[in-house]
Amino acid sequence: MPTILAGAEGLKAHANTHLGQSDWIEMTFETITAFADATGDQQWIHVDRERIAKESPFGAPIAHGYLTLALIAGRFFDVLELQDMAMVINYGANKVRFPSPLKEGDRYRLSMDLGDVREKAKGWHEALFHCVIQVEDSEKPACVAECVYRFLPKR
Repeated sequence: MPTILAGAEGLKAHANTHLGQSDWIEMTFETITAFADATGDQQWIHVDRERIAKESPFGAPIAHGYLTLALIAGRFFDVLELQDMAMVINYGANKVRFPSPLKEGDRYRLSMDLGDVREKAKGWHEALFHCVIQVEDSEKPACVAECVYRFLPKR
């Protein structure tokens, strides 16, 4: 069940707390190849099954690092339900690491904590989210990122 953030007060009230996690989702080869096609990153460790079988230490196609990072935005609203917000934008990331590959067939989920919340100009609020793409049955996550989002509460 998503954590509800209702307006600026709800955002501030959840500062420095764990917000929850999404459901588990399977990484598919189709998702990996769609990302490769969209970005032009056709590196063999992602898309060449024959070469992967012969040469890759991972034993399966792996998701691109930036695909793994993008999963945060894709699962963001599985963890949060926003109320009384006119807009939310992804403002960027301060720190991003990929401790372990996310392979085809792995199940992953997003776990999120909300860090500091700061008021900005013109009614905006900036929030730091500590995001982890966890891999089922793995001690290491696929991605750890400090993401910055900006929220404009309804007036």
